[in-house]
Amino acid sequence: MSSDRLMRIRSAEFQAMADRVLRVTELTSRLNVLPFEDEAGKAELFEQILGKPLPPRVTIYPPFYTDHGLNLDLAERVFINQNCTFLDYAGIRLGERVMIGPKVTFITSGHPVDPEERRLYLTGAPIDVAENVWIGAGATILPGVSIGRDAVIAAGAVVADDVPPASLVTGSKATVHRTW
Repeated sequence: MSSDRLMRIRSAEFQAMADRVLRVTELTSRLNVLPFEDEAGKAELFEQILGKPLPPRVTIYPPFYTDHGLNLDLAERVFINQNCTFLDYAGIRLGERVMIGPKVTFITSGHPVDPEERRLYLTGAPIDVAENVWIGAGATILPGVSIGRDAVIAAGAVVADDVPPASLVTGSKATVHRTW
């Protein structure tokens, strides 16, 4: 998994990433219109999206969205419900037996807060989800977060900080931290 990143937007690295995003968008659009029972077709497209076959007993219900795919590391027995999004530029790891409800979003990329730098750089930090975690519908997991084993993320929660093992996380209230 990658560490924290800062990428200049007008660079060869950014262009290569942008090209990958276009390719994966095309692949996921094809995946998301396949008949649900077309297991072979889904397996073939997931292999192209992830760069490797799905691990044993991984279940993913389309629609499924990712912007990169190659930085999404799924362990065995992961369950991903419908309409989830994985922005995996900086890396997302899901441990064994992780269960993800519908409409969950994982975001590993962003931009600097400083308005002068916002259009110049892409930032990123990996997300790590340990074994046996349950993430409820509509939760959002932000860059750099680690979620400990057996934790539960409540539906609609916005997770911006690390989550200790065997804990329940709730809440989505936005607060002003600073102004400029």
